[in-house]
Amino acid sequence: MRPLFTSDRFSIIRRAGRSRSTVSSPAWESTIRDARTNRRIRARELRVIGPEGEQLGVLGLEVALAKALEFGLDLVEVSPMAKPPVCKIMDYGKFKYETKKKANEAKKKQTVVKLKEVKFRPKTEEHDYNFKVKAVKEFLEEGNKARITVMFRGREITHREIGQAILTRIGIELKEQAIIEQAPRLEGRLLFMILSPNPRWLQSIKTAQERAERLAAKAAGGSAAVPPAPAGAAATASMTGDAAPSAAPATKIAAAPSAPPPPVEAEAPVAKA
Repeated sequence: MRPLFTSDRFSIIRRAGRSRSTVSSPAWESTIRDARTNRRIRARELRVIGPEGEQLGVLGLEVALAKALEFGLDLVEVSPMAKPPVCKIMDYGKFKYETKKKANEAKKKQTVVKLKEVKFRPKTEEHDYNFKVKAVKEFLEEGNKARITVMFRGREITHREIGQAILTRIGIELKEQAIIEQAPRLEGRLLFMILSPNPRWLQSIKTAQERAERLAAKAAGGSAAVPPAPAGAAATASMTGDAAPSAAPATKIAAAPSAPPPPVEAEAPVAKA
């Protein structure tokens, strides 16, 4: 019975668990699974790379498998289209784990740009207008795009210049924070434009945040660097006579004794007639 490589053990476990679950695997996992390993390699001659990246030359399949077994690792076909195919001796399970970890880290660093919509009306009051413009600034600060829409109802569509004036005003007020990606456009009863964040403005915000974080860290480090007073300092100062005189102990004031109550005179008996 031939010895099992590490990838063979993983493939047995994967086949056993595949019948229990029907959840589709990610794209990166299917790509890694397509690589041939060990006995699944079909070529007779291979260009083998050692576990440290050293060139082992062109070897036969059995010799390459023996080399991989000698290192206790797997023989993985990394370039099947080359002539002869290129294989590397590696820990296939560890390779898949590291690839999955890198894919997850790259996914975390991705910035997903969303399109947020803010709706106005031709009769939007000043307070509501300011509130919605503030929301647009917040969306742009997060790196998202903003779609500004003016909705017309009934005969309001005959006064398109009102909606155009609202969009023009917003573009002027946000000229430092935003860039007009799509000019105002009318579709049915909706007049809209799309704003994207200004890269320079975002960079200035990021720089200010980093500066504030550095100052906060510096202040926290400075306060932590002040050494506490030594425990024996007070005792040493008292021995040398440099210590400030301590407060005099509180003395209890004895309460003056109260005067004794006057003697009660006995009443004379009343004579009976």
